[in-house]
Amino acid sequence: MSSAGGARPRVTTGSGVVEGRVEADGTAVFRGIPYAAPPVAALRFAAPEPPAGWDGVRDAGAYGPTAPKVPYPERFAALLPDPDVPGDDCLNLNVWTPEPAAGARLPVMVWIHGGALTRGSTAVPVYDGAAFARDGVVLVSVNYRLGVLGYGLFPDAPANRGLLDQIAALTWVRDNIAAFGGDPDRVTVFGESAGAISVGALLAAPRAAGLFARAVLQSGAPEAMHRDRVRPMVRRMASLLKVPATARAFADVALPDLLAAQEAVSRRSGPVTGGPAFGLVTDPDTLPADPLDAVDPGVPLLLGWTAEEHRLWLAPTGAMRVLERMGPLAVELARVRAGKDRDAVRALRAERPGAAPADLAGHLLTDRLLRDPLRRLAGSRRSAPSHLYEFRWSSGIPGLGACHALELGFVFDTLHKPESSWLAGPDAPQALADEMHTAWVRFAVTGDPGWAPWDGAGPPKVFGGPEREERASERAVGAAP
Repeated sequence: MSSAGGARPRVTTGSGVVEGRVEADGTAVFRGIPYAAPPVAALRFAAPEPPAGWDGVRDAGAYGPTAPKVPYPERFAALLPDPDVPGDDCLNLNVWTPEPAAGARLPVMVWIHGGALTRGSTAVPVYDGAAFARDGVVLVSVNYRLGVLGYGLFPDAPANRGLLDQIAALTWVRDNIAAFGGDPDRVTVFGESAGAISVGALLAAPRAAGLFARAVLQSGAPEAMHRDRVRPMVRRMASLLKVPATARAFADVALPDLLAAQEAVSRRSGPVTGGPAFGLVTDPDTLPADPLDAVDPGVPLLLGWTAEEHRLWLAPTGAMRVLERMGPLAVELARVRAGKDRDAVRALRAERPGAAPADLAGHLLTDRLLRDPLRRLAGSRRSAPSHLYEFRWSSGIPGLGACHALELGFVFDTLHKPESSWLAGPDAPQALADEMHTAWVRFAVTGDPGWAPWDGAGPPKVFGGPEREERASERAVGAAP
């Protein structure tokens, strides 16, 4: 039974009745709905279990607990909001809907947040789903286990637990979203950075088959790390904690101690530096093959990147200045690490005349991490279209340019949120947000974002910003925000 009227709409889920709120624009929002049991005690490292039911009406007016995590380092915390909501019941989701009533059959979008699989949550204000609901889409955002809890590799626990959480959330959507006005047969899953990597895994995971019809990958390519890169994280934590490297032993460690050990062993890992890290691995039960080779060929895709992804990874730490001082050596080292030949460097210089060595090095590494695998994915598919884009608008924060994650406030149409300006700076163009948000909505509704599918050659659709040649000579290299 559902009610769309009044300030407290109610919807009946498989676990019980939830009571949401009606926003000033008329959108109904339900926050903190559990889709799985709290991952505590014996469930800390187990596959997600169904949530317990409840009697009466459950208040869904506030965001639920966020997954346990360590905070961003100070320089990144000033750019990337990451609220921490305490509590054990962190496997929860939120629903924004224009019509919380069965029978509406509206398209659905399910958001999987980024944060290197170690940070982030649905409570980030930039991820507010009201604009999607305003435009006729039911928006669902999902919390999932992070870091060692979601991706630590143990001999006595299932691998890829964060992925299993996401599949459990999508299963909840299939079974419950109609009551909120959504159509379970028209679900688009989308994510950015680690969220996009997760979407790539969902496209290849047998357990996720049939749970969504379209997918969007923003600044993240399908990947599965080698187990030898993931396994050391748990072993190093075990050494610090002085316990065996097993899920059973780690389940007995106090959560603050566990997170402190995770933070200590994670300091030297990153998207550019490489090294051991938490991540998805191939696994017979959850991810049998490398997702880049096993993506469901029948799912239409929207995928792309920002023009200067690397500037978020490198500028806040001062690494851009270090690379600039290295000059041509930085470019050569990046070329080798990216597995490129010297013809690729010459082509990059021709494409970006006037680009400084630090930017050339960053672009080479970004090609390896993002652009090359996403182009490969788009070019390998014939049974369903792939639409490519590039986001080129430059942040108003000095040194960031068109950096990683900058497009998020535009996609969600949340530039009015104060937190959007942390990364974008003041006076970000609303017209660009209108254009980009409309494309994402159109893709969810029709499967066509408004431009032709990529044919294996030619440029992607461009959102915002002047041509590269004009910007390269104007930007101070490596300025730290």
